[in-house]
Amino acid sequence: MYSQNKIVEFWLISIFFLVGVMILVGGLTRLTDSGLSITQWELFKGFLPPLTNKSWLYYFELYKNIPEYTEQNFNMTLNEFKVIFWWEWGHRFLGRLIGLSFLIPLIYFYFKHGFQFIKKYLLIFFLICFQGFIGWYMVSSGLVDRVDVSHYRLSIHLLIAFIILSLVLWEYLNIKKFNLNYQTDKNNLPLIFLILLFIQLILGAFVSGMDAGKIYNSWPLMGNSYFPDDNNIVDLFKISVFDEPSLTQFIHRNLAYLILAFYIYTFYFYFKRKLNTYFRILVIIGIILFFQIFLGILTVLSGAQIFYSSLHQINTILLFTSSIYLLFISKKRN
Repeated sequence: MYSQNKIVEFWLISIFFLVGVMILVGGLTRLTDSGLSITQWELFKGFLPPLTNKSWLYYFELYKNIPEYTEQNFNMTLNEFKVIFWWEWGHRFLGRLIGLSFLIPLIYFYFKHGFQFIKKYLLIFFLICFQGFIGWYMVSSGLVDRVDVSHYRLSIHLLIAFIILSLVLWEYLNIKKFNLNYQTDKNNLPLIFLILLFIQLILGAFVSGMDAGKIYNSWPLMGNSYFPDDNNIVDLFKISVFDEPSLTQFIHRNLAYLILAFYIYTFYFYFKRKLNTYFRILVIIGIILFFQIFLGILTVLSGAQIFYSSLHQINTILLFTSSIYLLFISKKRN
C-alpha cells in the first residue's frame, strides 16, 4: 500500500506534467493561429468535439463571422478549419482535464483528512478555475475589431499558467522531503532571478502576441543597428512602448542579456563563498539558460518558425523548474 504522501506526490507531479503539456499546447495553438477557431466559451458543451458534418459546419459558420476569417482567412476550407479547431479544442480539453484531475482528488483528500489538509491547495485550485475565465477573456478580445487576441490578455494567461506550475512544483518539493542539508547563506539572489524570469515571460508573451518575432530577423543587430531604426530611444519611455513590436523585441532581447549577467553574478557569489552544495543546480540552470538564449536567437533568425519557437517555450519550462528548485533549497534549509 502506498503512503498518503506518495499518493499526494503522484497527484502533484501528474498535475505538474499536465500543466506543462498545457503550456506547450497553448503555445502551439498561438503559433498556428488556432486560438480563435472556437468562438464560444462552451464550459460543458465543448467537452466533446464535433462528431457530425453538421456540427463541423456549425462551428465553421460561427468562425466565418469574426475578423480573423473575414480579413485574413477568407479562403479557408472546412478541412483547413478543422486543423486549427483541433488545436484549440485540445487546449481547452486539457484545461478541463487539469481542473477535474485537481478537483476530484481534492474532494477525496477533504473527506479523508479534512479541511486543514487541503487548504494549502485551494489557491492552486482557484487559479486553475480563474485561468479558464482568463482564457475566455483573452479569446473574446479577438472576436471583434481585430484578427488576434490582445497581447496583454495573452500575457496574463501565460503568467497564471506558470504561477500554477510553480506552486504545484513548490508543494511537490515540500511533500518530497529532500535531504536539504545545504550550507546556510542568507540572500535573495534566487528570488530576484526568478522575478526577472517572470518579467521576461510577460515580455515573451507580448512578443508572441504581436508577432514581434517575425520582424528584425537578425542578431546581434536589429537590422543595421543595435536599436530598431523604426523607433527612437525616447519611445522606450512612452506609455505605448509595449504596443510597438520592434521595441518589445528590443526589450525582450536586452532583458535576456541582463538575466545572463545576473546569473553569472549569482554563480560567482556562491562560488566566492564556497557554497559547493549549490553548484550542481547552478550549473544546470546555466546550461538551460545558455540554451534558452541560443534558442531565442534561432527563433529570431528563423522568423519565429514553429519548431524553434516551441523548443524555446519548452526550455522556458525547464528554466523555471530548475530556478524554482534553487529558490526552494535556499529557503528550506534544515
